[in-house]
Amino acid sequence: MTEVACALIEHNGRVLVAQRGLHKSEGGLWEFPGGKLEPGESPEACIVREIAEELSLQISPYARLAPAIHVYPGKSIRLIPLLCRLHGGKLQLHEHAACQWLLPQELPALAWCPADVPIVEEYIRMRHNPQ
Repeated sequence: MTEVACALIEHNGRVLVAQRGLHKSEGGLWEFPGGKLEPGESPEACIVREIAEELSLQISPYARLAPAIHVYPGKSIRLIPLLCRLHGGKLQLHEHAACQWLLPQELPALAWCPADVPIVEEYIRMRHNPQ
């Protein structure tokens, strides 16, 4: 099983979502950006590295949500979502087709990658029922 970290980058009450490049698997679908953990790498270190590489942003993870396991044809992934704060950088798309800053209630309108769907649902529940 491949371990993948994804970032729910929050800023001014909105969260960053990214559209996968059309040349990739699941191309055109929306996701929380991230990438595969390298051997021995923590999800937190992975997400800071991946977001800097893919979006030129500096973030700091502050909490994890429940991981989502998804089985694709020929592979399985364990998607580890991390809530993150934006600290700097200028958003640049190196791998994605588009990005948007959305309010939590706007998230269901997008066509999501299947692995991200349970994370979207948990995030919306969490933001509508803050502890």
